[in-house]
Amino acid sequence: MKKILAVALSTAMSAAMFTPTPALAGSTDGKIQIKLLGTGVLPDGSVKEVKNDTAGLVAGGVVTNTSANDNVVPTVAIEYFFTPNVSLETICCVTGHHVTISGGAAKGVVAVDNVQLIPATFTLKYHMPFGPIKPYVGVGPTLFIMINDRPSAAVKALGVTRTKMSSELGVAVQAGVDVAIGNGYSLSLDGKKYWVSTEATFYAPVAGGIALQTKHKLDPWVLSAGLAYRF
Repeated sequence: MKKILAVALSTAMSAAMFTPTPALAGSTDGKIQIKLLGTGVLPDGSVKEVKNDTAGLVAGGVVTNTSANDNVVPTVAIEYFFTPNVSLETICCVTGHHVTISGGAAKGVVAVDNVQLIPATFTLKYHMPFGPIKPYVGVGPTLFIMINDRPSAAVKALGVTRTKMSSELGVAVQAGVDVAIGNGYSLSLDGKKYWVSTEATFYAPVAGGIALQTKHKLDPWVLSAGLAYRF
């Protein structure tokens, strides 16, 4: 966890160093805030339902559970303030993962390779006015958009020809703090907890064309650090 946060902070501050100074004058009371962040994405998921097991991969003990790896990515957050204390924020990033079998005879084997997703998220936030230090909390909907995934070589060897992970709606809560450092700039720390699932389908030339279909909870922690500019 400490390593993830350190890399996230380093990524964010490196991006900020190469950001040109905005033409607009910064203001702690501005309507718009933009954040450049380094973000650690820490999935906390598992299989919660087996919907179809034509190939007997679960019944035969080949797969009993799965897990996804952590990742660190750059993130942009854009926020609009309706009032000095109430804002709406959205984030933009693409994060990549691979899904590994964590239980059963194939434990440790990568099942789904190069899963890429966009966590499209909107949160309504309330900022507590404590001078230059502004803690906040937020909540809102999210849509995990799966834009790429493919079966690993090991899973292909079992007869799987392709995989499909579904895009799904979920919810996110967040808490964080912005610490003003002058001229509209702030240091920002942010944490989000997501509750969202996905349905993983493994296609193969078997009856019905589906070897395995499972429902997974993803439920990641998303931890960010970086620089904010409000104007």
